[in-house]
Amino acid sequence: MSSTEATPAAAPPKGPETSKAPEEQSLATAQVDGAAPTQNGSALQEPEADVEVTLADMQQDPNNPLFSAKSFEELNLKEELLKGIKNMGFRKPSKIQEKALPLLLMNPPTNMIAQSQSGTGKTAAFSLNILSRIDLSILAPQAFVLAPSRELARQILGVITHMGQFMEGLVTMAAIPDTTKRNQKYDAHVLVGTPGTAMDSIRRRAIDTKHMKILVLDEADNMLDQQGLGEQCTRVKSMLPRNIQTVLFSATFPVHVIEYARMFAPSANVLTLKHEELTIEGIKQLYIDIDKDTDKYATLLKFYGLMEQASSIIFVRTRQTAEQLEKRMVAEGHKVAQLSGALDGAERDRIIDQFRSGQAKVLITTNVLARGIDVQTVTMVINYDVPTMANGRDADPETYLHRIGRTGRFGRVGVALTFVHDQQSWKQLNDIAQYFKTELEPVDTNDWDAVEELIKGIITSARAGKSTEEMARMHH
Repeated sequence: MSSTEATPAAAPPKGPETSKAPEEQSLATAQVDGAAPTQNGSALQEPEADVEVTLADMQQDPNNPLFSAKSFEELNLKEELLKGIKNMGFRKPSKIQEKALPLLLMNPPTNMIAQSQSGTGKTAAFSLNILSRIDLSILAPQAFVLAPSRELARQILGVITHMGQFMEGLVTMAAIPDTTKRNQKYDAHVLVGTPGTAMDSIRRRAIDTKHMKILVLDEADNMLDQQGLGEQCTRVKSMLPRNIQTVLFSATFPVHVIEYARMFAPSANVLTLKHEELTIEGIKQLYIDIDKDTDKYATLLKFYGLMEQASSIIFVRTRQTAEQLEKRMVAEGHKVAQLSGALDGAERDRIIDQFRSGQAKVLITTNVLARGIDVQTVTMVINYDVPTMANGRDADPETYLHRIGRTGRFGRVGVALTFVHDQQSWKQLNDIAQYFKTELEPVDTNDWDAVEELIKGIITSARAGKSTEEMARMHH
């Protein structure tokens, strides 16, 4: 399958003659990443915190067992959809799915605003709702998922196609830049795309909207908050039928965005978590105090051997820093890839696919990849620059959470290491720690061998919740 073409879901596989094109394989592989760990389904190492439900209908009791599902079988799903879920490795609903699915699947359809940590099955929840509601006898767009980047859109397309693989005749398509001919019609049941391409395609009547039932915004806080993207999302919604089910999902919803979200998805059922319940269990959060900005590069190189052991992402603030780091590291013989918004679509697709397949182990990127991208093998995230708001001064806790959420997917062990080098970056990181009511642990730079052993121990540990003190004891 190519993300430039319609993707019919195969009939249930009949044997060895069933084959997939390379792109289809990469998307399907990508998504057992975004689905669930195949060995134990969605029995995830999730925080103990419960999902708080606020129902649009105030007379209903959110604790009613009707609004919770402990198994997928309880949801009265089509057999081929249950088969698709099991095939993806899900055994039972995760906490967010437990609460979200009964509400999403209710009739008549109701809007939803849902918040949950990265790696807890949000994508699978809205994909399941979409595949439950579409009518395969009508080959016209019935559901549209919007995402802030082409990488995330391609990944979501992979989840939906994978989950719906036993739904004979299902067609899904990507609506992202550089993937379709100018006058091509989108003849598919489900579309996944970016807001600009969606808006342009609807205007050109390349997308028939009259059968559209569901609009989903993934990473919704980012979409509604970003100038331009928020406006495009609002315009897309205004071009769709008025009674459409609107679903907003994100790991974070800052206070100033939640009001906009409530206007965008009126009378919605709302699922939320508190700030301090948002930091991700299973990720050991460390920081390293560096004397000055110019020493950051030398410090980064000390970690290169560790970064190569599995897969790692280095987050930087600007495209220029990403390009400079890549040039310096490649010139010194280190194998790294770099991805930022400056690259064209085909190049971005090639790089993210290389990273997924393990051809590239270390990826340098800006915040373009901070959200939603699932690559199972990522065990280390380095914040080369502390994430800040657009003004460059104030800390950005939400972006920090999204960045570190690229590791430790589905309860696996991961390391997040943040560089601080002056008073300002120290204050920014401290503000982030206070926001989430969490403590970050310092790395002792006087003994690099001990640092390496410590991080190796965390990466190879089977238990995510061990403290660094316990790890240190293990290696002495």
